[in-house]
Amino acid sequence: MTRLVLWVTALWWSSLGLIGFLVVPLLFARLPTPAMAGNMAGALFQAQTWISLLCGLVLLLSARSTRPTPPALRSSTVFMFITAGMLLAFLSEFAVAPRILARENLRLWHGIGSAMFALQFLFVSLVFWKVTSPASIE
Repeated sequence: MTRLVLWVTALWWSSLGLIGFLVVPLLFARLPTPAMAGNMAGALFQAQTWISLLCGLVLLLSARSTRPTPPALRSSTVFMFITAGMLLAFLSEFAVAPRILARENLRLWHGIGSAMFALQFLFVSLVFWKVTSPASIE
């Protein structure tokens, strides 16, 4: 179970980092129009939402398991970070993204979405830090 927790946490953290900080900026730098880049970025962020929700669910279920798991996974702080990361992913997809697609106050909603993504990355980074600490892996 410890390996599953480590792999799932690493998947969640690395997928956020790769999509948000490498792939999407490259799309805007390399595709011919911002509209094309935006459409592709939207599809990637949508896929990222489902990765986030699935990874968070696996981590929450692992924390409730009777099998050995990293002690950090059972802490209330880590539970809160996982839940907050999942909530941010959910709200980004179902509250913010529709407003961006409708081009409703685009600057505001894009800023909110970016801040929510950065917060999600921060929370998942903290979970990753906690579950990979030497005390949690032993």
